Amino acid sequence: MDTRIDLFTTETGSRLAKRFASLGQVIDRSPLPKRTQELVNLRVSQINGCGWCLDMHAKEAAAAGESAVRLALVAAWRESTVFSEAERAALALAEEGTRLADAAEGVSDETWARVREHYDDEQVAALVALVALINAANRLAVIAHQKGGSYEPGMFEAFAERG
Repeated sequence: MDTRIDLFTTETGSRLAKRFASLGQVIDRSPLPKRTQELVNLRVSQINGCGWCLDMHAKEAAAAGESAVRLALVAAWRESTVFSEAERAALALAEEGTRLADAAEGVSDETWARVREHYDDEQVAALVALVALINAANRLAVIAHQKGGSYEPGMFEAFAERG
């Protein structure tokens, strides 16, 4: 399937992308660890099948020094030993927050309690917003058939700073 529309080249799409980038910068500047942010972005994008976002976040994480082993094991984080308990809690919240239709309660009380053991209010606010934002970005890219493979680290940030 070809890309249906390049959202970055339309006026409306460009304005929306800049707003997404602004929200992303708020999260990026939060006290939620950057490594955790990228792991969450990757896991949610895997669940949603978003090649564009997987490409972007895998390359951004690698450029920031994330190991190839951890990047490869995000999809199987429960069966891996390379993630901290805090990262595991964030990944569980990301999965449950992404698969809302699969569980009547959404994010379980057990997962929420694990998240609260590891993250303060500021970090939790950023984590919840991050899960919502990456889900929205995934949906935009999947609907438009934005393809992964051509992203270069820093490209989205540079786009957001233009104009």
